[in-house]
Amino acid sequence: MDTIKETNFHFEGQQAFYRGKVRDVYTVGEKYLVMVATDRISAFDVVLPRAIPFKGQVLNQIEAKFLEATEDIVPNWVVDVPDPCVTIGYQCQPFKVEMVIRGYLVGHAWREYQAGKREVCGESLPDGLRENDRLPQPIITPTTKAAEGHDEDISRADILAQGIVSETDYLRLEAYTRALYARGTELAAARGLILADTKYEFGKRDGKIYLIDEIHTPDSSRYFYADGFERLQQQGKPQRQLSKEFVRKWLIENGFQGKEGQQVPEMTDEIVSSIAERYIELFEHITGERFVYPKQGDSSNRIVENVKSALQRLIG
Repeated sequence: MDTIKETNFHFEGQQAFYRGKVRDVYTVGEKYLVMVATDRISAFDVVLPRAIPFKGQVLNQIEAKFLEATEDIVPNWVVDVPDPCVTIGYQCQPFKVEMVIRGYLVGHAWREYQAGKREVCGESLPDGLRENDRLPQPIITPTTKAAEGHDEDISRADILAQGIVSETDYLRLEAYTRALYARGTELAAARGLILADTKYEFGKRDGKIYLIDEIHTPDSSRYFYADGFERLQQQGKPQRQLSKEFVRKWLIENGFQGKEGQQVPEMTDEIVSSIAERYIELFEHITGERFVYPKQGDSSNRIVENVKSALQRLIG
């Protein structure tokens, strides 16, 4: 199957190029970014060796849907979505923190809790919680935004003390994060899902805060099925999840957590196909829409033509 593992385009007016973990980002002129959602997949802050068919399209289209559904809460960076795998938006100066919000004890927070910690990013957690339990109230557990390597937990106090974000801006980021999580929770409930945790990234342009990057995707969020949630918790059984956690668990079971000296287990065709199928399942359940497979052909040529047409409309 055709995958978009990396791109090397050159658009008229292009001034810079940046390759992230899963996105290729082109700076065009003084105003726009062209963000290509590739089929690369990362876990534990490591890009895995094989790309996953359709993953970029899944993430880009979920992101577009939920950015549109939340633009009344906070303005976002999107200008156009000219291709299933591409978003064009405004250049913003990113804040150097990711705003992680957790309504349930899951993933990294659970692993910390299981190790005996009762405080995450300055937020206290009560004793006696089990994996996937609902927290007394959602907590914000920010991380630093690392250009390379691992993001690190950080508290609000340390963010302000280190001057990473001003107090005025940080309080606004917290308020936006809570409002977005509340909206995401409502949207998930309408699909029979629970939004367990998620993260948001913000940037600034002309003194105004914008929501940037992906939101409410399976890469940035964890969803549980609402049906049966309480029963499974009472029985102490694992929850049925819609998230990328199944990839992390497969890696952990095969001895990889991104630590020095560890090697990524072999990604067979069967594993790659199964991950692709799960991403499409995630798309259809989260959005309530059927996934439309791209037409067969050279995806790179399609992207170039669609982006060129969009930039001509925007820039002339």
